[in-house]
Amino acid sequence: MATIPEAKPSSGGGRAEQVRRIFSEIAPRYDLLNHVLSLNIDRRWRGKAVGELGWEKRPDGTYLDACAGTFDLSLELTRRAGFVGHVMAADFAQPMLVQGRDKLDGTPVSPVCGDTLQLPFPDASFDGASVGFGVRNLADLERGLAEMRRVLRPGARLVILEFTVPTNVVMKACYMLYFTRILPIVGRLVSGHPWAYTYLPESVKEFPTPDGLAALMRGAGFLDVRWKTLSGGIAALHVGVAP
Repeated sequence: MATIPEAKPSSGGGRAEQVRRIFSEIAPRYDLLNHVLSLNIDRRWRGKAVGELGWEKRPDGTYLDACAGTFDLSLELTRRAGFVGHVMAADFAQPMLVQGRDKLDGTPVSPVCGDTLQLPFPDASFDGASVGFGVRNLADLERGLAEMRRVLRPGARLVILEFTVPTNVVMKACYMLYFTRILPIVGRLVSGHPWAYTYLPESVKEFPTPDGLAALMRGAGFLDVRWKTLSGGIAALHVGVAP
């Protein structure tokens, strides 16, 4: 299989390089940890995200999976009955794409090593775009949202699946105990990485609330922005339409 080239650098400073380093180093255990640490709920969430993409209007269209990682969200779309289109799966951490590329044999998914802050695609290239657990890691969230709007055709949807902090007091307490105490220990033992799974819970706590993310999407030009929480509020699904 062809080598996946490195992404071109973009502005973003130390945070961007920290995120690239983390995901490059945990790539070999990324899929295992995702499913174990989420108790496989992440599979159901991805199904709901694809269900919001509106791909049925253009089953032969071209779709973007930004911050694609090891392609789980890309493949969720390609498995849908009636889908005959193509997915461009972009991520700026080359080892993540390399780790997942064996999944792609015979699928209409093309890996692209590219930064969501500087997507290597022309304007209005895609009939829809999705991001699964990636936007909270962007060094410049507003710029990333603007870039995804730029590459979408008018009327195309952006679907964002991301962790959030529950508002229910009991649920929040259980969630924070798991996320700040248990997850870092298990993540460190399985991945062998000394601090990646400490960074990840912190990135969720620092990320905007669902209302805040919806406001940023509107600020980036998206229309008809809506969102809903999943699994008691530990994740949120946002949808916006490109003008």
